[in-house]
Parts: sequence; structure tokens; C-alpha cells
Amino acid sequence: MTHTSLWAAIEARAARTPDGELLVDEHGRRLTHREFRDAAEAFAAFLHTQGLGPGDTVTWQLPTRLESVVLVGALSRLGVVQNPMMPIHRERELAFVTRQTGASMLIVPPAWRGYDYPELARRVRDRVPGLELLILDGPLPTGDPAHLPPAPPVPGTPEDAPVRWYFYTSGTTADPKGARHTDASIMAAGVGMADRIGAREGDRVALVFPFAHIGGCTTWLTAALTHGVTMILTEAFHPEETPDLLRRERVTLAGAGTVFHQAWLAAQRRRPAGDPLFPRLRSCPGGGAPKPPGLHEAIKRELGGAGVLAGWGMTEAPILTMAGPDDPDDALARAEGRPTRGVEVTVVGPDGLPVPVGAEGELRVRGPQVMRGYVDARLDAEAFDEAGRVRTGDLGRVDEHGNVYVTGRLKDVILRKGETISAKEVEDLLDAHPAVAEVTVIGLPDSERGEMVCAVIVPSDPSIPPDLRTLRDFLGTREVMRQKFPERIEIVSALPRNPSGKVLKKQLRERYA
Repeated sequence: MTHTSLWAAIEARAARTPDGELLVDEHGRRLTHREFRDAAEAFAAFLHTQGLGPGDTVTWQLPTRLESVVLVGALSRLGVVQNPMMPIHRERELAFVTRQTGASMLIVPPAWRGYDYPELARRVRDRVPGLELLILDGPLPTGDPAHLPPAPPVPGTPEDAPVRWYFYTSGTTADPKGARHTDASIMAAGVGMADRIGAREGDRVALVFPFAHIGGCTTWLTAALTHGVTMILTEAFHPEETPDLLRRERVTLAGAGTVFHQAWLAAQRRRPAGDPLFPRLRSCPGGGAPKPPGLHEAIKRELGGAGVLAGWGMTEAPILTMAGPDDPDDALARAEGRPTRGVEVTVVGPDGLPVPVGAEGELRVRGPQVMRGYVDARLDAEAFDEAGRVRTGDLGRVDEHGNVYVTGRLKDVILRKGETISAKEVEDLLDAHPAVAEVTVIGLPDSERGEMVCAVIVPSDPSIPPDLRTLRDFLGTREVMRQKFPERIEIVSALPRNPSGKVLKKQLRERYA
């Protein structure tokens, strides 16, 4: 099976196991591999009548739905560049990315979870000339696949693969950064992950986080196509209803990160003793947030299976490391797995030179899942070092067995429920509030979120400091996704700084953790 073309993988899987189940959602709707291919072609035929084809970029912002998966297949069939954006993003982010990518079309759902996405899309269109809108409401529109042009050619090598994806991340800059990926790079991440965790035909994975995330619409879809895994979709995670869905659908791989693993534990503890929540559970893959001490042991003891299989990566290079079910418990509890196929992890000191095994330094990487650079090429020089390795900005160490331990970060970002939030962006937004004289934003450990957003503020008038509600309401008027809102504020008379004037964030994190 090819690993350089997503559409070729869709066709290959449909030919190999046409009646195998690709996905099921919380409403009981199911698609086999053949049905998925056929639905994607029919939807692609409609999109072709709307003028979409190679050279176009489509930004889509959709919940985790069956229709969203079909859309990915349809756009892959047309050779369109896809720019997935999660439903949490608002006008500020959407206007920026559609303008920077030169998107031809923006696809959104109807009103969902109380938010009017069509109205959001119209506001974005007013700011981005030439942007077409498509509201996906109800059954997908279809056309005649016989009128489709030939499928995009299958690249002979990963190096020949064209850019087909733009994934945006906050990083350390005020504006989002768009990572340019090929089908080959995103499929390398999915294959590496699936190989390491031992995924196989008959496995059923919990896809309970946003499908638009690079870990959903590419990584797990790849695993489904290459390893025969079935995806169990739910468009909105619910701590009580979602475990019931996964139990009903016989989940074997219960992802997808710390907050979800904690929910599975809580659900298990509500059940009678001796009644397993997930009787067929093999492991709990995850990543995107630190593991609290004892989580792996509790999962393995109370839920069964191999416990937590953690991975580490970034939008620019997803799933760089992954743990396996046969790894020793000490490594599973504390490390983030070992490098996947073709990945090189180098630990360097402040001088940029490799450090001894086990010593801490910045983690730099090379591998088949590394992006082709940013949409804004001016950012590439900072992203890569002179040896062509990605500067991850994460601090860590690698032991003698190749296990990677992430111990901190150089980048000024906050990891909240798997989302990377730029501290600088939130600082710039809060700085515009008249009650704020100075502000710095830090991430604080949180058992549910991984990290929470904390704003440390010097008020303009110490007698009337801003409160959390005031600042959140203010950010709400700026059309910023709510995940960037501070969840805690601390009022100080002055920010601690070093002699050169740099704010000592480490000191603040230690003070307020």
C-alpha cells in the first residue's frame, strides 16, 4: 500500500477490504471502506462542479463528523490543498489563515453548540475578497463521478510528493504559523504511530478529539487505511456519554490524551467492581499533554491492557515518538516513547552540539513526517538549524534505550488539552485593555487540562485591578477562541525581570504552580 498519496491509500483499502468498517459515529451511522471511497468520489464530483481542482486551497472548519471524513477524501481525490481549522477558532484566526493561504473556499457547519458558524464565515468573507462559502448542512451534495478528471498521480517517492496540507499552530508568534505538509509526511506519522502501538485489523480507536487536528484527519485516518483500524467518532466529548459509546462500540484503543484517560478512569470507578468499562481494551494511546504521576499505573491496573502509550510531536512534525505495549512500565509511566521509523532525535546543548546520553538539552529532530517549511517562508530559518533539523523548542533527554523524556521547553507556549497556545498572542491581546499596565502570560500545571492559562498583571490603577470576568469578556469581543482566555489571573505590583529587562517567567511559574 502506498504511503505517498492519501487518495491512493483510500482506493487500495477499498479494494483490499471493501466491506471492512472504516468508521461509526455516535448516531450509529457506519461507512465501510468501499462506501467511504464511493461517497468521497460523489462529493468530489459536486465540488468539481463548483470549480475546485488542483491549485486550489480549501479551508474547512467542521466538527468530528462522518461528513468531515468524507470531505477529506473528496478533497484528496481532487488534489486540492486542505487547510483544516478546528471549530474553536474564530474570526481573527480564520481571516488570517484564509488570506495567507489564498483559500478559494471556506467550508463550515450550520450553527453548532450554540455558535453561528455561517455568520462567522460571512464576516470572514467580508475581510477576504474572493473567498467562496459552503455550508455543510444535512446530507452531502453529490455529483456524477464519471465527470471527474483523473485522480492525482501517485508520487514515486516521498520527496516527489506535492504539498497537500496547511496545518496552523500558534507557536511563539502572535500570528498563527502554517506548516506545509505532504500526504507522505502526514502518512509517515500515522504509519509510525500505528506500527509502534501494534495497531491491526479489528482494532477500534476512540476518535474523541477534533478531527480537524493533525492527529485526527491525518494520523488516525492513515492508521485506518494502512492498518485496518475502525474509527469511533463523536462530535462532542462528554465525560459520561462518550465512555458509554466506546463501550457499546467495543473500543480496543482508547485514546487520546490525559484528559480523556482520566475520564475513562472516572467512568470505570463509577461501575461495580469486576465490571470492566472496556472489556476489549488493549491500550490507551495518547499525547499532547503531560502525564500526571501514577496515571499509567492506574490505567493499567483499573482499565486493563498495556496502559498509557504516550507519544510526542508537534504540528511541524507529528508523532515523532511513540511508546509500545511491550515497553517497560517505568518508561511507559515517565517517557514519551521512542523515535518512530526514520526519526532521529538529537539532544543539543546551548552551543548546538550533541550532549552525552541522558543529559538534558534541546530536542532537535529529523524524520519523514517533518513539514516542508511554513506557508510564510520567512519563518523557516528559525525553524531549522544548520544541519536541517527542526528546532522543537522542547527540553528533554534520551536514555540509553532511546526513550525520550520531555522535561520543559524553550518556546513560550502553553499546552492546554493538546492545543498549543502562544503566550505572546494572549499578552498582546490583554495589553490592549485599559486596566492593564503590564501583563505576562504563563502556563501552570493543571490535572485536567495539562496546563492552564494564567495572566500575571500589573494593573493601571492598583485600586481597581481587572478581574477574570472582565478580561474574558474583553477577549470575547476580539473574536478569539475561548481556549486562549485566561483561566486564572494574579495581580502584582511589578513583574520580576532580569538585568536586561526580560520577564522571569520561570520564577512566576514556580511561585504560582
